[in-house]
Amino acid sequence: MSTRTKEKTILVVDDAIDTLEVIKRNLTDGGYRVFTAAHAAGAIELLDRARIDLVITDMKMPGVSGSDLIRHVRENHRDAEIIAITGYPSIQGAVSAVKTGAFEYLPKPFTDTELMDAVGKALDNLSLRQSIRSQLAARDGSPLGLIGESESMRQVFRAVEKAATAPATVLVSGESGTGKELVARAVHYTGARASAPFVPVNCGGIPESLLESELFGYVKGAFTGAFETRAGFFQTADAGTIFLDEISEMGLTMQVKLLRVLQDREVYMIASRRPQKVDVRIVASTNKHLPDVVKKGLFREDLFYRLNVISITLPPLRERGDDILLLIHYFVNRFSREANKPAIRFSTAAMHILKNYFWPGNVRELENLVQCLVIMAENELIDSCDLPSLMRFSANHRTGFTRTLADVECDYIRNVLASVNGNKTKASKILGIDRKTLRDKTG
Repeated sequence: MSTRTKEKTILVVDDAIDTLEVIKRNLTDGGYRVFTAAHAAGAIELLDRARIDLVITDMKMPGVSGSDLIRHVRENHRDAEIIAITGYPSIQGAVSAVKTGAFEYLPKPFTDTELMDAVGKALDNLSLRQSIRSQLAARDGSPLGLIGESESMRQVFRAVEKAATAPATVLVSGESGTGKELVARAVHYTGARASAPFVPVNCGGIPESLLESELFGYVKGAFTGAFETRAGFFQTADAGTIFLDEISEMGLTMQVKLLRVLQDREVYMIASRRPQKVDVRIVASTNKHLPDVVKKGLFREDLFYRLNVISITLPPLRERGDDILLLIHYFVNRFSREANKPAIRFSTAAMHILKNYFWPGNVRELENLVQCLVIMAENELIDSCDLPSLMRFSANHRTGFTRTLADVECDYIRNVLASVNGNKTKASKILGIDRKTLRDKTG
């Protein structure tokens, strides 16, 4: 059995039973595992139950057509390759099948050799795509900095690859600490603008009164203290990428001015009457659901649509399965090297706690925890008792539904502060709130 056929599963869909049996026999003799379905509904059920590497489907079937099945596979099972077969071949049919998502178009009648060649090419293409994704996911210490093998992260990697090849504006969404800036950097450094500047701007960290001058710059004498002409972030990022982090924190007045930049590709420095052309790719991020912010009247709908040309959504850490093990391994090695200490290990009990913890601060919280453990560990083995108290079960802790939300929130904030040794800047980042809100909640 060749490497190509090893553990590969093929689903054949055709309403002609004789055709099904012939194709199944040939593929089985070739070393493949084969499922069959006489209609699209049965095929969809099999796709939901079993991992399928390749779907071979007839185009003309009663009920749901082969074209609809191809579209379903492409939108719901993107790790499967597709071959379309038909007894009514035409150039239009071939073009339609490929546009819908088929890798190969095979007109009936075809020989055994033609079938096996088409199957081999389709599976080779599938292996190539999977290899590219695995290499991207496994990059350690690369400019990307993105780590993960879960399907949700594979979708992010695919989106990054596509976004990097296009000049369109990108909107990155996700909870605080999920790695939105890493995605923005990945889009920039794997694209055509990689050699030009990448300029990150924290929209929530710059006072509204200063944001315009920071973004667009000002000319000498524009205001008290403007002793010289100074370029803004947009001019600095010319030919490169500007990353507008937490764009939802930008006020409505600045949103109007940003919209003009997106429309005209030019900026006005404060007190200047002449616009300056800028060639800048914009990547924006938010930890909020922007359509909801739009409905509340806090974010312009036209600006949202301008930003949301390519959308990339980062999953929270709690939904990434065993990715947490990869991230722990990466952070342990990184911080052990920096501290010049032996790499720590985790007991089974400690690892169970880490895998089942909710991770409200996501990857950033995990990174801070591992760094703290590496620095503070007195021996190489980390047990459950070495983890922060908020992660561990306590019989003395009040359980059930008797605690108020404010009580739970207060406890959690104290524990986060304790985990970062009272550093309010780090705590506010983990909690996804600003320092003022943190001060109000801690008194």
